[in-house]
Amino acid sequence: MTALAYIEDNKQRFLEELFELLRIPSVSADSKFKSDVQRAAEYLKGKFEEAGVDSVEIKPTDGHPIVYAEKILSEELPTVLVYGHYDVQPADPYDLWDTPPFEPTVRDERIYARGSSDDKGQMYMHIKAFEALTSTSELPCNVKFMIEGEEEVGSEHLAQFVKSNKELLKADVILISDTGIINNDNPSITVGLRGLTYVEVEVTGPNRDLHSGMYGGAVANPINVLCEMITSLKDESGHITIPGFYDRVAELTQAERSEMAKAPFDLGQYRDELEIDEEFGEKGYTTLERTGIRPTLDVNGIWGGYTGEGAKTVLPSKAYAKISMRLVPNQVSSEITDLFTEHFNKIAPKSVKVEVRPHHGGEPAVIPTDSLAYQAAKDAFIEAWDKEPIPMREGGSIPIVALFQEELGLDSMLLGFGLDEDAIHSPNESYGLFNYYKGIETITLFYKHFAAKHKQQ
Repeated sequence: MTALAYIEDNKQRFLEELFELLRIPSVSADSKFKSDVQRAAEYLKGKFEEAGVDSVEIKPTDGHPIVYAEKILSEELPTVLVYGHYDVQPADPYDLWDTPPFEPTVRDERIYARGSSDDKGQMYMHIKAFEALTSTSELPCNVKFMIEGEEEVGSEHLAQFVKSNKELLKADVILISDTGIINNDNPSITVGLRGLTYVEVEVTGPNRDLHSGMYGGAVANPINVLCEMITSLKDESGHITIPGFYDRVAELTQAERSEMAKAPFDLGQYRDELEIDEEFGEKGYTTLERTGIRPTLDVNGIWGGYTGEGAKTVLPSKAYAKISMRLVPNQVSSEITDLFTEHFNKIAPKSVKVEVRPHHGGEPAVIPTDSLAYQAAKDAFIEAWDKEPIPMREGGSIPIVALFQEELGLDSMLLGFGLDEDAIHSPNESYGLFNYYKGIETITLFYKHFAAKHKQQ
């Protein structure tokens, strides 16, 4: 039996196993789910053992653990290091889910559950592709797996693990499925990721909540002030006003922008899917450019005062916001955090006090398209999808990609299969059954082409 035939024969089991993993609420950002994060790691350890690895170990960190597994056939063969994550975003608000977020449900050929696309569904494809190759004696190279539990909170402890285990992690390429494709008719390979810096701001006015009738109009309202400060961070053209913010931004040539424009994109469909009448962004750039090659600043959450049922006429003491900035090549997350902090403090009126608390960040990355790994991925897509993939830059961030380049000297192959309609990080996240199975097949073929190209080298 061939590996591809093995996949076909075991589709239902592959789906049921993924469902078991999706039922584990491994939310890394919320301490009440800590035991569930550990449980997800233990589940993966068992599945690695069943898939045929030589060894697998749950490696503790000061945060959530890393699952490391490997199968070494020969030192003469190339080695692929697979990276993924088993932690997921919080499912809140639960009431916006059509079905419970941790009880996977199939509707219209899609798997609905938190983590179905980001990243449990995509990560688990690699374990099943590996199983198919080992079970049919078709594995053509060495494989190592490093699956972490903190990606959704900035991979805080993975960096130290990588720095301390460079010999263990030696490989020829890193393979990651945590990105997407344009659509199922137009497969693509991600060749660029934006970086990220994430901060929380606190604005304090009076030393306690005040009666809005007795004090309103005489004392600054921190919520009003915060809103005004946030509004000033962008001008009417969508341009970020923080001094020095764009100093390092790498500008693409007109030729490079023209290549990007060749990707199929229907602006009307984009609006319809989001139920908006008009898109918004930095003037002078297309929607694809705004989400792929330009930096951004967005408020991810804002709160303060009374938000319970009914009315309470209060002038709040404090207001808060969470703000993220997506970065592009040459920008450095720590520098942007410092620039933001300095500017936010500078624009605060004397009527309030401001505190900026950095959360986490990561650097942008660009993936070369002339490598053996990229050519192998392209051939795998052509064989599995009967179409050549389009190279695309993606707006999301995978902080560890830049770290891999810096610490291990390795580029990553971003072989993702998600779609925009997967609604990752949102209620009703889903992942297509077609993409799950086709992803397993494509990954299996990547190994074949990657090993063959190394042999020819």
